[in-house]
Amino acid sequence: MATHKLSTCFLIFLVLLQSLSSAESQAFIGVNYGQVADNLPPPAETVKLIQSTSIQKVRLYGADPAIIKALANTGIGIVIGASNGDIPALAADPNFAGQWVNSNILAYYPASKIIVVNVGNEVVTSGDQNLIPQLLPAMQNVQNALNAASLGGRIKVSTVHAMSILSQSDPPSSGLFSPVFGDTLKALLQFHKENGSPLMINPYPFFAYQSDPRPETLAFCLFQPNAGRVDSGNGIKYMNMFDAQVDAVHSALNAWGFKEIQIVVAETGWPYKGDPNEVGPSMDNAKAYNGNLINHLRSMVGTPLMPGISVDTYIFALYDEDLKPGPGSERSFGLFKPDLSTTYDVGLSKNAQTPTAPVTPVSPAPTTPTTPVSPVSPAPTKPTTPVTPVTPAPKPTGSATWCMPKPGTPDSELQANLDYACGMTGIDCSAIQAGGLCFEPNTVASHAAYAMNILYQTAGRNPWNCDFSQTALLTSTNPSYNGCTYPGGNL
Repeated sequence: MATHKLSTCFLIFLVLLQSLSSAESQAFIGVNYGQVADNLPPPAETVKLIQSTSIQKVRLYGADPAIIKALANTGIGIVIGASNGDIPALAADPNFAGQWVNSNILAYYPASKIIVVNVGNEVVTSGDQNLIPQLLPAMQNVQNALNAASLGGRIKVSTVHAMSILSQSDPPSSGLFSPVFGDTLKALLQFHKENGSPLMINPYPFFAYQSDPRPETLAFCLFQPNAGRVDSGNGIKYMNMFDAQVDAVHSALNAWGFKEIQIVVAETGWPYKGDPNEVGPSMDNAKAYNGNLINHLRSMVGTPLMPGISVDTYIFALYDEDLKPGPGSERSFGLFKPDLSTTYDVGLSKNAQTPTAPVTPVSPAPTTPTTPVSPVSPAPTKPTTPVTPVTPAPKPTGSATWCMPKPGTPDSELQANLDYACGMTGIDCSAIQAGGLCFEPNTVASHAAYAMNILYQTAGRNPWNCDFSQTALLTSTNPSYNGCTYPGGNL
């Protein structure tokens, strides 16, 4: 009997040891390695840098041979990408897909631990009606090529989505995919289900804060002490925006019958500087977000709807990319500088599993509220008068917003937005057709503005419904003129 008890205790000890070892390996912490820059260190130096950290996975946007070779025999998981420009050829020609797999995977595998192939980046929400229908056939041909090489079960095929694939996320338990992308998304999700591949998304609490720059929203986004926000659908109190956004996607999967599909966060991060007119970028905020996110992942608490497991998360980004277009924040997400020094310390070094400067610890989210508060969307859309952080943040009401093109957006991009919006099922663009009340002025800019706003109002009025590849912005100023009325909904 005593021997039996000792054996049982020893087995329990082994299980606990294995569990601790799994947690310490931190395979759920990855990083994005972008290359839109002219000052990056050689791949070999970068790999040594990564090996000095607890980062276990690297996501590439392409399939750079030098980087893939440099990562050989390190045990670091590698996510490679087929560019959006490769999709038509991959979709049209299985032989091309086979050659692509041979050149970019078989030439390096298994020494280089390639784990996922992303076919395209944010294609579904790109508005490119020529490209979108070709995404699934391209993924299928890559999958078939991997299957032919007996790698179908080892290397997964996916694609990356912006959060704008959701039409509803308030509260997280009511998350829904946008009907605008319905048929396309359902076919993609069926592909994921059949092949055991993950749904990869890009949640950015940073953009949510930009849409609602209140002090309590910042605390909610940075995993800092806050009153929490209660999901009116199930009574769960959310203590941070990251969990709320990820759970909204989980709810959307569940609503369509795809609950078993794994969610992977392909990108999330916070810029440490930006242009003077940008809300949110700062060294302190970036350090708090990324540091607290890493602590949250290490805690293995999970999200309220997916407890006890940390979602694989790729932090954006390893380095700044000095050649990227757009606002200053786009070039200021790097965790490390080109000289391999840290931009700020978030505790990634293997020698220090916690940041040198303390960040707020994350506690498991309680499942019932202590006091009732109003539901709040994972991505608030409009600032209101600041209130004290201890007051629960109610959802703003009574204010209308419109989605407009950003000033200076080229007509070519506006025309693409116009074609995209008016090509969506359920979008009524008759007002900007000849004879319509909003036909004049007969310009691309005017027509695109109307169409973009119609899509925003129809798709759910979330900030991500007014993105259009970052060529749009939300405004509280009614753009209606003369007899032309722009629909505008309350938040």
